[in-house]
Amino acid sequence: MSSRTFTIAGRVMHQLVRDRRTIALLVIVPLVIASIVGVSVPEKSMLDYIAPAVLAVLILFFGFLLTGISVLRERTQGTLERLMASPVSRLDVVGGYLLGFLPFALLQTLIIFFYMVYVLNVIYYCELWQILVFQVIIGIGAVCLGTFCSVFAKNEFQMVQFIPLIILPQVFLCGLLWPVGQMPDYLQWVAKFLPLTYGVDGIRAMMLYGQDLLDIGKEVGVLLAFAVGLLILAAVTLRRGTSS
Repeated sequence: MSSRTFTIAGRVMHQLVRDRRTIALLVIVPLVIASIVGVSVPEKSMLDYIAPAVLAVLILFFGFLLTGISVLRERTQGTLERLMASPVSRLDVVGGYLLGFLPFALLQTLIIFFYMVYVLNVIYYCELWQILVFQVIIGIGAVCLGTFCSVFAKNEFQMVQFIPLIILPQVFLCGLLWPVGQMPDYLQWVAKFLPLTYGVDGIRAMMLYGQDLLDIGKEVGVLLAFAVGLLILAAVTLRRGTSS
């Protein structure tokens, strides 16, 4: 990554930090959702089983929504067009957005994780730093997915419509609500191509069974490949404005 990438990332972070309402929502919304999950699940053992999957789902959801809408706003306001008119590559722009939005997506992830662990008393058996590294990997994929999907939206309403199209199918098929092995064969086949399936499997293996990053190398590799592929696709398809 070039210095231009970090310059773009710094501008994105500075812009978000200045928006106090957005920062407040970034903190409050995860706490509200985590509280609802804690209160709605009747048994502690069930909460321990569901919590890791909820973490993976919320990482994907928040990272996708925050990045997608923010990048779309950059296009509609003409900021992206000015960036691409300057001597920077498309990969610099996409990489800058990735580094700029990722800390905020991870902030929400950490808030939910520590709230579930220290307030809701959700158990975990793996080393904490390894769980956080895996969450970072999921977050990177979420930011790349949001950046890529924003290319195809002309306004924020269209961007939100990608949630039932891109996010909800993964939620239903990733193993959050019921085991993937109990689904019909054709749905199990579809689930194998969804990144959230590997996110849920990986974080459950770590938190519930004490496996480390080496033990879940397959899940880590798939998620990284997914993120890199989307990063390249986002750079190739990046447009300056909503009408181009």
